[in-house]
Amino acid sequence: MTNALVIVDDEAEIREALSRHFRFLGYAVKTAATGEEVLAILANERVDVLISDIRMPGMSGVELLKAVKREYPMLHAIMITGYVNQDSVFSCMRYGADTCIFKPWPDLVEIESAVTAAVTNIRTWKQKLRQLAEMKPTERKSDG
Repeated sequence: MTNALVIVDDEAEIREALSRHFRFLGYAVKTAATGEEVLAILANERVDVLISDIRMPGMSGVELLKAVKREYPMLHAIMITGYVNQDSVFSCMRYGADTCIFKPWPDLVEIESAVTAAVTNIRTWKQKLRQLAEMKPTERKSDG
């Protein structure tokens, strides 16, 4: 099964560059210009990884992260920003982002590594769930 990403950034050039890169790597990619668009995508489609800019008009990336983690706690989130400040980085940590990557990046190695780590984590948990489903049910002894 192909892993699905959603990329949100108000800068079309960044959105499209990331989209092309991850499609080339075999990911199913959706893009959005706003946090509200992402929420609409998530309501209708399965997504494994969110790549989100932090500073966007309307709903900020941190606000989006907070909403996404409340509604879709298993979704992995990779935050990107060109406006680095301590508050936004701490907010990303607090609300459960996998990492925060600072723009501009010289290449896509760091962001690609973050996506790979997220997908590896997803695959590991899916494998554990399959193993659990294959196990024979055991009776629990009561302590009383």
